[in-house]
Amino acid sequence: MAEEKLKILYLMQVLLEETDPAHPLNATQLCEKMQSRYEYSYNRKTIYTDIKRLQAYGMHIGQTKGASFGYFVEKRDFDLAELKLLVDAVQSSKFITKEKSEDLIRKLERLTSNENARQLQRHVFIYNRIKTDNNAIYANVDAIHEAIQKNRQIGFRYCEWTVRKQLVRKKNGAEYIVSPWALTWDDENYYMVGYEEASGKIKHYRVDKMQEIRVTNDSRLGKEIFRNFDLAAFARKTFGMYGGEDRKITLEGENHLVGVVIDRFGTDIMLHPYDKEHFHAGVTAAISPQFFGWLAGIGEGIRISWPEDVREEYRRYLQGIIDKS
Repeated sequence: MAEEKLKILYLMQVLLEETDPAHPLNATQLCEKMQSRYEYSYNRKTIYTDIKRLQAYGMHIGQTKGASFGYFVEKRDFDLAELKLLVDAVQSSKFITKEKSEDLIRKLERLTSNENARQLQRHVFIYNRIKTDNNAIYANVDAIHEAIQKNRQIGFRYCEWTVRKQLVRKKNGAEYIVSPWALTWDDENYYMVGYEEASGKIKHYRVDKMQEIRVTNDSRLGKEIFRNFDLAAFARKTFGMYGGEDRKITLEGENHLVGVVIDRFGTDIMLHPYDKEHFHAGVTAAISPQFFGWLAGIGEGIRISWPEDVREEYRRYLQGIIDKS
């Protein structure tokens, strides 16, 4: 009797794995699938009854009409376009290893029919993407989430790359103590944003460069600072997540470059025409070599109009590159 009760679950599995709007199965075909896959004898009348039960349970089962009559799963938690989007995100993420990417994509494939899963496989281009080799990042993310949930500080060692392509601990391996408040994804890397009591500042750290993370028993600090903290604004003004002094500046650019500025700083900036060919944009940016590099990469169509000290610092940055060329 218990085995008989499992039949409807196996039928649900067949429908989920082998049907979609383009690939329906009629009652006879479903009976054949149940026999070949699970060695269950099913008759068409029972198929009709159990499909009605699955529909009553909440499963979205549709049916085609006419000569190609059949049943199919009509609605799923994720449609194919959404799964392709998730596959893109997984395979393009540098902080997810190649092996973990393949594992996650295989799990995403189970959220659709077998036919659609083959489309996802054709959608996958992992092998030439830059990927981290650090499998510890998943444990790091989990520890940071745990600390945030429990309102605790964390301790960790922080590393940097050497010319020998080795991660070496900074500060001679001294432990960093930080209050984590957020995790963010910027430029395909994962960062933790937190408050460091030693400096009294908000700082950010690449999660894949953190080692030996431990959740301490000390409560987090910096609650007042983070009460109104805007993570999106922080990411917009911090280029490549490199810190620098926040400054209000005015950019003057050719009109065709307005989209470049909006893409970087968002639509809530002060923006107005300067003359027929140029605009002025008032933005806040963390002044750093990375910001100047972004600006230089756009070319001569944009410049810093104000303030003069930032203009001069940008000139020195450019002249330094020229002198070393």
